[in-house]
Amino acid sequence: MPQEEINQVLVKKALEGKRVVRLKGGDPFLFGRGGEELEVLAQHGIPFQEIPGITSAIAVPAYAGIPVTHRDCCSSVHIITGHQQADKPLAINFDALVQTKGTLVFLMGVSALAEICQGLLDAGMDADMPAAIVEKGTTPLQRPILATLSTLPQTAQAEQVKSPAIIIVGKVCAYASQFNWFDALPLKGKRVIVTRPKERAGTLAERLRGMGADVIEFPCIETRPFASCPEMEQAIANIQTYEWLVFTSSAGVQTLMNLLERTNRDVRALCHVKLAAVGPATADELRKHGLRADLIPSVYDGTHLGESLCQVNPTGKVLILRAQTAGHELTDALTQHNIAYDDIACYETCYTAPNAEEVRNLLLPDTIVTFTSASTVKGFVAALGEDTDYSKIVAVCIGHQTEAEASKHNLHTVTAEKATLDALIQRIVEGEHQWN
Repeated sequence: MPQEEINQVLVKKALEGKRVVRLKGGDPFLFGRGGEELEVLAQHGIPFQEIPGITSAIAVPAYAGIPVTHRDCCSSVHIITGHQQADKPLAINFDALVQTKGTLVFLMGVSALAEICQGLLDAGMDADMPAAIVEKGTTPLQRPILATLSTLPQTAQAEQVKSPAIIIVGKVCAYASQFNWFDALPLKGKRVIVTRPKERAGTLAERLRGMGADVIEFPCIETRPFASCPEMEQAIANIQTYEWLVFTSSAGVQTLMNLLERTNRDVRALCHVKLAAVGPATADELRKHGLRADLIPSVYDGTHLGESLCQVNPTGKVLILRAQTAGHELTDALTQHNIAYDDIACYETCYTAPNAEEVRNLLLPDTIVTFTSASTVKGFVAALGEDTDYSKIVAVCIGHQTEAEASKHNLHTVTAEKATLDALIQRIVEGEHQWN
């Protein structure tokens, strides 16, 4: 959208009485035309606020391990636009820039890289001055190219550097090899697809991104509480008749808490029953509501949850709140030990795939896909189709039941030592050399 049209939209929507957010990358006032936009708003008497951002001229070098100032090297930093209008030379005073002896950061200058470097050389800058160009800075695809002022254009051309990229010239560039923390992150360069439900994908995705991974969120399932569940409502109304209340996922906990809220009750309704959780994530969900699980199996799956319940040998009835389509391992164990139970489905698991075609195009050999339940595997396969070749996709599974489902579809399975996000992430960090 042309700048003039952007200005018109800002004014039009503001005069309609709406609150308008103009979101920009970097800092709005540094080559961001923020001043031009506020000028138009001021002319129309429209009140505004400006929230400073972090300019890419500072952030991108920092992510490449380049401090734009260092008292051993320079006492100033200069930010210059390298954008040139068609058929016009760069309007840059190279002589003045060289005389500053400071760090020079050029934005939007990829197409003019050779001209920029030559201009500095002609103005007397040392041909061996450290220089760098950082492509796709601060993203998982970041690529810093280090060279000297005289060799940077040729090196960048050989590496096929494309916009967006930032050019840095100055002695501080020499620190990059020592300070490049971002490219040293354990998952830098790895693409990981996260298939967890949308409401629970954030924790895993955020942690993987923090380790440098290129994360694609592809929620393949969605948990939906039943609008009405008379069986659960009756069971909770008579909760005193049960000795144990069992949850196989955090979704079950959330569904029960929603019921208590709707019926004007709270967790005090559960004061006479013991609580069992399939694993730490479900136990954490209970803790959010002031409840502590009395039982968590050593291995976090339905089989071991059933075995653990049998070991405590309940004399009273067990209430299980879980998904409509659930495994039979838990209830088989209770049946074999003659333990009475009610198994109530209080929510359903639906397969969703909002961006299946996009993900299909990103499935390169050895793409890593995380699966935190057998349902996420089923949803993934349902989205991409049975005819997809899954053999070269690395399926990092949270447990053996999930692994079993992934193996049915010829996925290259790797399983976490424990059914926790920590263990799942650790398997990814370990790398492919330990997977074969």
